[in-house]
Amino acid sequence: MLRTLRQQHDRFPLNAPFRIARGVKMAADVVTVTIAEGEVIGRGEAVPYPRYGESVASALAAIEEVRALVEQGASREALLHALPAGAARNALDCALWDLEARLSGRDVAEMIGRSPLMPVATALTIAIDTPAAMADAAGAAGDVPLLKVKVDALDPRAQILAVRTAAPGPALIVDPNESWNRDLVEEIQETLVEARVALLEQPVPAGDDAWLEGFAPAVPICADESIHVLEDLRAVARRYQVVNVKLDKAGGLTAALDVAREARALGLGLMTGCMVSSSLSIAPALHLAAMSDFVDLDGPLWLQTDRPGGISEAGGFIHPPAAGFWGTR
Repeated sequence: MLRTLRQQHDRFPLNAPFRIARGVKMAADVVTVTIAEGEVIGRGEAVPYPRYGESVASALAAIEEVRALVEQGASREALLHALPAGAARNALDCALWDLEARLSGRDVAEMIGRSPLMPVATALTIAIDTPAAMADAAGAAGDVPLLKVKVDALDPRAQILAVRTAAPGPALIVDPNESWNRDLVEEIQETLVEARVALLEQPVPAGDDAWLEGFAPAVPICADESIHVLEDLRAVARRYQVVNVKLDKAGGLTAALDVAREARALGLGLMTGCMVSSSLSIAPALHLAAMSDFVDLDGPLWLQTDRPGGISEAGGFIHPPAAGFWGTR
């Protein structure tokens, strides 16, 4: 049976400005794909990211280029060769997972040989602000397992210590989003230890990280912008201790699972991350989260209104979406 493909741009206003070292976001702009086979519909969502040369328009155009292939029944594996890694392929891949699950009457967890999804601890993000404002945000988060502290290069020590003082309990991930240089990374090691930071995420630009091969960090360093696809892993494994696998970077759950499995085989720690998005992006990522050491999937919590039936959060734990939302019967 032939399929019908539809794609559209959806925008979700945020409930507060999302500030990172790279800029400020006020809304999540996503690409939503639906693939129908008869009366059965699969959905997928992706977030085109300007950091990687993507836009909503370019993602929609890329999807349009493979419309005939998809509507004629292309598999997820065929898409790996038809499109490069990125948001467009992610939206299509996830829609096909959802469609296959509904057509077969199986959950995606069953399809990949894993147990049903359970609640998982996620990082709650403290966006860049003054140290006092960041301390207030950390204190308001309450007694949660994990906080992610967005910092820049202006005064990261004050930002980190302010959050730690206000929130003495949670594990901390510090994320400069490539805004630091080598000197700052070396200088701040003592602060990271003092603040009991569990993970430092992509401190320097992806193109300026070769020196990490000879560096012995006081806390593990996680690759984010430096890791997209399988071919990146060998170099990354010499420079980082953990990798952040995101569906939008890998180009879908199919490729992301391959990256995660190979990362484990290389002895790397695993983190599952996301862009600011709706729960339709998070639902497939939860299958990666189930095998990860660190989880950062709080994107929908920044939205004024999420998609109905999406994830919920309580006490720093994400609860899976309602049955039938994505990848389930």
